[in-house]
Amino acid sequence: MKIERLRWWHIDELLPIEADLFGEERWTASMFWNELASGHHYLVATDGDGVIGYAGLAVTPPDEAWVQNIAVRRDAQRRGVGRVLLEALLTRARERGAHRVLLEVAVDNVAAQKLYADYGFEPVGVRKGYYQPSNTDALVMLREEPT
Repeated sequence: MKIERLRWWHIDELLPIEADLFGEERWTASMFWNELASGHHYLVATDGDGVIGYAGLAVTPPDEAWVQNIAVRRDAQRRGVGRVLLEALLTRARERGAHRVLLEVAVDNVAAQKLYADYGFEPVGVRKGYYQPSNTDALVMLREEPT
């Protein structure tokens, strides 16, 4: 597995993963283009079969960052890809001076919540009906590092 910066040419390859995992709530190509144009930090995980996962981070100075997304192709799940991507995002957040890292995760995505808890994220709130069109609530999780 190789981790590298997400480039525009990866977008078409990650869209089927996005559609499979998130259905009607998936991000569009233009949303990923906007993230790259905004200078947010995005990574892809690749193997011999192409893109197997991706993740993004938005840093808000002076000391906060938001995990925008982490997704791993179904046939590559449970192989540590998500952990590697999350660790890379957390490293980037530290490099950029972020001591608070937040994220939103669907309240019914227990596997992702466990992964985030393993890295010190704790629930701090709920955003009712955040994911549309399913109207699924989002759990807001926070990881704070000492300053």
